[in-house]
Amino acid sequence: MTVTYTSSMIMAILPEILLLALGLLVLAVDLALKEEKRRSLGWLTAGGLLAIMAASLMFARPGDPEMVFGGMVRYDWLGFFFKMLFLFAAAITALFMMDHKNLGHRGEAYLLLLASTLGMSLMASAADLVMLYIAIETTSIPLYILAGFMTGDDHSTESGFKYLLFGALTSTVMLYGFSLLYGFTGTTGIYELGAMFSAGQVSLGLAVGLIFLIIVGLGFKVSIVPFHFWAPDVYEGAPTPVAGFLSTASKAAGFAVLMRLFLIAFPDVAASWSLLLAVLSTLTMTLGNLVAMVQKNIKRLLAYSSIAHAGYAMIGLAAVSQLGVASVVFYLAAYILTNLAAFGVVVAVGRETGSDEITAYSGLSRRAPGLALAMMVAFLSLAGMPPFGGFVAKVFVFTAAVKADMVWLAIVGVLNSIIGVYYYLTVLKYVYLYRMENEDEDQHPIPLSRPYTIALVVLSIGILLIGTIFAPWFGFSGAAAVNLF
Repeated sequence: MTVTYTSSMIMAILPEILLLALGLLVLAVDLALKEEKRRSLGWLTAGGLLAIMAASLMFARPGDPEMVFGGMVRYDWLGFFFKMLFLFAAAITALFMMDHKNLGHRGEAYLLLLASTLGMSLMASAADLVMLYIAIETTSIPLYILAGFMTGDDHSTESGFKYLLFGALTSTVMLYGFSLLYGFTGTTGIYELGAMFSAGQVSLGLAVGLIFLIIVGLGFKVSIVPFHFWAPDVYEGAPTPVAGFLSTASKAAGFAVLMRLFLIAFPDVAASWSLLLAVLSTLTMTLGNLVAMVQKNIKRLLAYSSIAHAGYAMIGLAAVSQLGVASVVFYLAAYILTNLAAFGVVVAVGRETGSDEITAYSGLSRRAPGLALAMMVAFLSLAGMPPFGGFVAKVFVFTAAVKADMVWLAIVGVLNSIIGVYYYLTVLKYVYLYRMENEDEDQHPIPLSRPYTIALVVLSIGILLIGTIFAPWFGFSGAAAVNLF
């Protein structure tokens, strides 16, 4: 049988093709460079990712949604928008990796980053359960390795092992759910599954049971309660740039799958899974914020903050509406910018102080005013304060809940946001009000290398732009949401 490759088929996976080519180029250059010059691989990786973004925006923008590669991949704006987010997050992460002592001169670290990004891109556009599972594993396996990349550090080794162990367990449960879906329906196509459920060929009880199995694996990816337990330990032990990538791009990939799978495959049981997601959202927001309040380690605080933000984003999905999906997409874009900036500051401070304790940030505003400003922008955005991106993102998800007659969920979200303000401002209190004990801050400056400076400036400007000139960005989110309705 002859397979005809059309231009749409190539354009649908152009980012993935270019990612593969960039990975091979990084590997070849790594072999050719001497040890002391391998830091430049970060420039190559970040520049290559931005070039892929530019090429994709020029040549691979989708038109009308279509299925390609025998229904394995969906070529639409939802997948394309998330691919651009993943490429951007990976480029920023590559810049943060450059001056990390265990990552910056290791070509295999950049290669693993690219491999994981490729998997995320496929997750966002997968339209078949087989392709989806392969994409999830392509994303996860490189991240398991990166989390435990510092083999001489017991915390990093423990982090990688825990992530692998819990990830394999939850992935197995999800795969069992996929296998039952195929067994009862005879198809692995997500859009075909939706038609079968709509036609009443599968009972409501069975659908709900399968949803429970599937949400185990996807709940682990986005770290919602009760599948959140891995996040604090893994974030604390993993190299900080990797933790930042885990908390942003990996989480966004999980939400991309949740939206496509639940809204397309299970539309007629939306009332059941909407209530389930609303309950999980409430538990996730509340636990994340309450536990974050007592943290003394900045990476653990950001881990629980990340859990809480997964709960906020889940509000939009629980609304089961076009506005809800658009608000989730917008929320994830703002969250990626914000949390990458927060982790970028942690990378810079941790590299100089050797500590991730919150007390290490005492006097930061005097030691590095620019770094302190970037931290203030990131943390106020996480807290949902105007005029930063996090404020607008929360307004949209809460509005989606109100319009879906889930006012109680919006109220829970607002109350949790108020709780979150406390611990974000507590950190900023150390930055701006406290002083280094028995030390002169002027004698302990924190220098910023060029990659860190570029990354933090871009992220800070992005947080302000998405919070003030938000209409175009929400328009892109709305275009992505249309494809699911």
